[in-house]
Amino acid sequence: MSQSASNVRLRSARHAAGYRSQQELATALGVGVRQVRRWESENPPWPHPELQQALTHLLGQDLESLGFTPPAGRDRPHTLRPTTVAATGLAAVPVQSSTAVQPASVAADFEAVTRSHRRLYWSVAPATLHPATVAHAALGCALLTETTGQTRRAVAAALAESYLLAGRIEFFDLRDSEQAGRTFLLALQAAGQADASLLGAAILAHTAFIPAWDGERDAAAERMVAARTYARRGPASAEFLAWLDAVEAECETRCGNVRTALRMIGHAEDVLRQGNEHTSPPWMDWFSGVRLAAFKGNTQLVAGHLPQARTTLLGVLEDLPTTEGKQRTVVYGDLAAVETTAGNPERACEYALQALDQLGITWYATGMDRIREVRRTLTPHQHEQCVRDLDERLYGWATTVSALAR
Repeated sequence: MSQSASNVRLRSARHAAGYRSQQELATALGVGVRQVRRWESENPPWPHPELQQALTHLLGQDLESLGFTPPAGRDRPHTLRPTTVAATGLAAVPVQSSTAVQPASVAADFEAVTRSHRRLYWSVAPATLHPATVAHAALGCALLTETTGQTRRAVAAALAESYLLAGRIEFFDLRDSEQAGRTFLLALQAAGQADASLLGAAILAHTAFIPAWDGERDAAAERMVAARTYARRGPASAEFLAWLDAVEAECETRCGNVRTALRMIGHAEDVLRQGNEHTSPPWMDWFSGVRLAAFKGNTQLVAGHLPQARTTLLGVLEDLPTTEGKQRTVVYGDLAAVETTAGNPERACEYALQALDQLGITWYATGMDRIREVRRTLTPHQHEQCVRDLDERLYGWATTVSALAR
């Protein structure tokens, strides 16, 4: 079939919606590929009533805009109008527009920036990266109004990841739990638009941290049940399932249930050891075996198992990649807490100072929280020189201004 003797409008709309071949569109509609070929011919037949709505829904345009001419004597079809997804909260994002203006390539371009932000998170200051991530998410919301079909789902998935990253920065780096909760909700809504179950599971698990930090176990447990439900729709890798155990273990630790937490970490270790046939999604770059060990060391510390915690955390320091600056800060803080509890204030201060050195390279509010907690427990030793030296660093001009600014 030549380009000049075909339904160019339908073919262009198909490509814009991300259906690269006639077979892909046929599969999405549940028809034979010959039917799509006929529609893309020079004189396309008017679609059967049961297919009219499916076509306009997938391609985001009314039938006449798709190159179809109503048969003589037939009423003109109702023009497709934008509808919103107010029920999910993204009230400003139409499900489909009367004209799909963006090509399919827009999804790959938008995803590329999302991936870059994901990598930048580990080194760029959170106060610098956060505005860029939020602005990128705003672009994604706009693109949802101008894309359809597979292209729209791909944009929605990348948008969900961007909102998840923004929420992570707000919660872990900037310590703004209230804003993080709102951002995680936007991430979940976007994941729903993409029908991305694993992303939904990851977002829900992150929301469990918020009530857990306030000791609200029931609310955290409910969110973890939802996260595991979404994960079963998977396919979830062993690493992903172990991470869910680790998240729930940290929530239990925060709520004072360290025995339960240690059991869950043991289960996570078993899951990682056994593995499964599934691979982790590329956006899951916040978990590994060594990070599970960091979870374990913190729980052992809270449980009062100091020798075990010290051994575990020192092993984490040895195994952490050099790029894991934020996690290294947390581990130094936990080791300082181990030594403080064990009655070794000088050693505790050494670890706290190493944590502050790392914070000077990459700020991480969660790491600073660890150091402040250590300093509070050092109050009985505050007249000792090692603690005074720590105070000089902890309350230096740069550190104090940075902490207050955040």
